[in-house]
Amino acid sequence: MLLKADKNKARQKRHLRVRKNISGTAQKPRLNVFRSLSNVYAQIIDDVNGVTLVAASSKDKDLALNYGGNIEAAKAVGAAVAKRALEKGIEDVVFDRGGYIYHGRIKALAEAAREAGLKF
Repeated sequence: MLLKADKNKARQKRHLRVRKNISGTAQKPRLNVFRSLSNVYAQIIDDVNGVTLVAASSKDKDLALNYGGNIEAAKAVGAAVAKRALEKGIEDVVFDRGGYIYHGRIKALAEAAREAGLKF
């Protein structure tokens, strides 16, 4: 009997493979992205101290989004996380796409963060 592949388990395996090589420090923290069907989340993490420095999501009230699972919402989250990072003095980050393919919402979030001033 054939079993259907679990896409999320495969993504988690990819993410663990990438995380073996990517780690955020205080000087260059990690910009992590997670997407669900209806929302997009981004965090800037210092892995050495185990601290989330900045976070933004499509659920934030100040973004005032109607729906959080589309490219426009991802752009808004990318710009918001970059703005909050720059306010805290964070300019350089390492991008962690979370095992997702770099297209669609992930790409839109990354490009919006770059346009807002983050360097990665």
